[in-house]
Amino acid sequence: MATISFSLPSPAKLPIKSPPSVSNRTNLADRLILRHLNAGDLRGAISSLDLMSRDGIRPADPATFSTLLKSCIRARDFRLGKLVHSRLIESKIEPDSVLYNSLISLYSKSGDSARAEDVFETMGRSGKRDVVSWSAMMACYGNNGKGGDAIRLFVGFLELGLVPNDYCYTAVIRACSDPESVATVGRVVLGFLVKTGYFESDVCVGCALIDMFVRGENSLENAYKVFDQMSELNVVTWTLMITRCMQLGFPKEAVRFFLEMVLSGFEADKFTLSSVFSACAELEDLSLGKQLHSWVIRLGLVEDVGCSLVDMYAKCSAGGSLDDCRKVFDRMEDHSVMSWTALITGYMQSGDLDAEAVKLFGEMVTQGRVQPNHFTFSSAFKACGNLLDSSRVGKQVLGHAFKRGLASNSSVANSVISMFVKSDMMEDARRAFESLSEKNLVSYNTFLDGACRSLDFEEAFELFHEITERELGVSAFTFASLLSGVASIGSIRKGEQVHSQVVKLGLSCNQPVCNALISMYSKCGSIDTASRVFSLMEDRNVISWTSMITGFAKHGFAKRVLETFNQMMEAGVKPNEVTYVAILSACSHVGLVSEGWRHFKSMYEDHKIKPKMEHYACMVDLLCRSGLLIDAFEFINTMPFQADVLVWRTFLGACRVHSNTELGEMAARKILELDPNEPAAYIQLSNIYASTGKWEEAAEMRKKMKERNLVKEGGCSWIEVGDKVHKFYVGDTSHPSTHRIYAELDRLISEIKRCGYVPDTDLVLHKLEEGDDKAEKERLLYQHSEKIAVVFGLISTSKSRPVRVFKNLRVCGDCHNAMKYITTVSGREIVLRDLNRFHHFKDGKCSCNDYW
Repeated sequence: MATISFSLPSPAKLPIKSPPSVSNRTNLADRLILRHLNAGDLRGAISSLDLMSRDGIRPADPATFSTLLKSCIRARDFRLGKLVHSRLIESKIEPDSVLYNSLISLYSKSGDSARAEDVFETMGRSGKRDVVSWSAMMACYGNNGKGGDAIRLFVGFLELGLVPNDYCYTAVIRACSDPESVATVGRVVLGFLVKTGYFESDVCVGCALIDMFVRGENSLENAYKVFDQMSELNVVTWTLMITRCMQLGFPKEAVRFFLEMVLSGFEADKFTLSSVFSACAELEDLSLGKQLHSWVIRLGLVEDVGCSLVDMYAKCSAGGSLDDCRKVFDRMEDHSVMSWTALITGYMQSGDLDAEAVKLFGEMVTQGRVQPNHFTFSSAFKACGNLLDSSRVGKQVLGHAFKRGLASNSSVANSVISMFVKSDMMEDARRAFESLSEKNLVSYNTFLDGACRSLDFEEAFELFHEITERELGVSAFTFASLLSGVASIGSIRKGEQVHSQVVKLGLSCNQPVCNALISMYSKCGSIDTASRVFSLMEDRNVISWTSMITGFAKHGFAKRVLETFNQMMEAGVKPNEVTYVAILSACSHVGLVSEGWRHFKSMYEDHKIKPKMEHYACMVDLLCRSGLLIDAFEFINTMPFQADVLVWRTFLGACRVHSNTELGEMAARKILELDPNEPAAYIQLSNIYASTGKWEEAAEMRKKMKERNLVKEGGCSWIEVGDKVHKFYVGDTSHPSTHRIYAELDRLISEIKRCGYVPDTDLVLHKLEEGDDKAEKERLLYQHSEKIAVVFGLISTSKSRPVRVFKNLRVCGDCHNAMKYITTVSGREIVLRDLNRFHHFKDGKCSCNDYW
């Protein structure tokens, strides 16, 4: 067999490659880093840079480092940006202007203006500064609170004969953030811009000017002038004007700009819509909010503006249903901390859903997908402060705050103090306040408010002086708390001291402070001074008008109440729920039944305000005071919701005044069904029985009170003399001036008896021994706390000033009658504030005309 042989080619020789040159390896480093960056992998790019640097391989192109730095800035990862800078220094590459500018931008955005200055100075020494460098450094100063340095740099730039561009102008304009810099530099730059044409041609410059007038002058008018002169507008410009309107407190203008924007053919984005939803929330314009919501659904932006929608529905539903708010929240695919916080805050602000707010907070924590932030905790603590078991629940929430390291956050800590203050836990509030390492004005105001609530004015004024000494800047809330506190005890002297501080600090035109002054003077009995403060106000809001109307109502000046209300309507100010409580109360105090009905019906018909329980209680009081008990009873039974204890207590009080035992018994039963431990039901029913001679039934009521350990609130009257408040109880003999007081009281009683005063012993609802019955009853009447306080005022105060007395309960009929006679024989004016209203006694008459 023949042998077949195959001729195979000899093996090919593989080429031997030499190691890549340093140049090629460097280019490889540039390409690899850029490939990561183009794929959006910043961390991969940094890792490649780091690994190659260890092997001595570094990018050769400054543009690679510049691109890395810009990526770090966009990602706001400044730590990585600084790492890139350190690798740049190791590379020995000579940076060009672009790279230097990127470094300035890095340190500017990270808040390190000193390092940015170093880079800028290095550029100056190497002659590599350009207009962008100067602009970047000006922006750095402006963004880091060094507006003066930015302006000085701009002046130096001009002195070198350099020509600014739009970025340079934008940077220096943004540095003008206070009235002085706007006046001295901002307007000069504006003139420069008009002259060079940048004003009309560059959108960024126009936006910067709008911001300058808003931030530097709080002037929406000047901002609008800039906006109106801009030749080119886009969605960013319109959105800026809308957001700045909201920032300055002009939600109506924000809505107007939005409508103009839509009509001009621009399509709103998520930022625009978020601001407009905020405007709807401020205006409580639920109708517009719902229209925008449907529009957002068609645009497919619901998820982008979900938080704003939740917030809008929550604020527009304040005091009402939060169903729509909850539906929006539940339909959101992803819940952020902002959406959770908006919902919790909505429930907290609704007035009576604090328990639900805390429950939602618990759900958020239990689910664990989203962690609460300091805003969430602040709302949760505010809700806890309104709960009956606030101590237990609040301390549980506080535990979660400690666990997450947020308890020391100033806003959280201040909310904790507020929670303890609202819960009357002043020692816990004190510990929370004192544990703060850095106390701000809110911390002081919150604790000061607590001191005022607990009537510890010595500590309140010490805190006030500490605020002024530390130059924290006393706010309107500081004075509102002090004035509210002094008003609660009727201390007009302390109120006048606070008023003098208001004038001294130049806050006499501050709207919230003036509102608090009106309320304070009204509650302290000086309604004329309150009226003067009101008349001097240039800017009045619904609180100003309502405070004045409430003051007139409490003093029984129904005519002035209605006149002021009409003026309020003419001024275009919409009344609120509190306004109508004051109006209905005023009608009640003078028996204006038909007028009261008219205003009650107009609440919803004219202003879409649904009457609440307190409005129905006022109407019941109006009918009862006019003796229309049957009408009042029928009115209660036609209410759209079940009458509460307040309504039935009002009705029961009227039954006692009119001695209607049958209706009184029925009202008392209703009260005890709602609250078996309400002492007023037992006391009033006992008084009704006693006034009709049913002593056994009266005794039975007192016995039931004792069995339930219920205590009647003791009658107490007080008066301010000098800098001290003097308090008196029935038959009080504890005062140092007791002998003088009773000696003068005996003399006055004898004198007013000669003038016709006859003690009304029927008002003594105690069964006494028949022999001593009349004399003992008279003695008990003479020792009422308001008589003792008035007599002390007569012997202790200047004859030129009215005697101002305050009582925690309704003034009794005999004391009311005696006061009229006392003013006649003493020639002094007496102002008495009881539980319901003021009585101005003068020349034998009372301002209430014996109708109270």
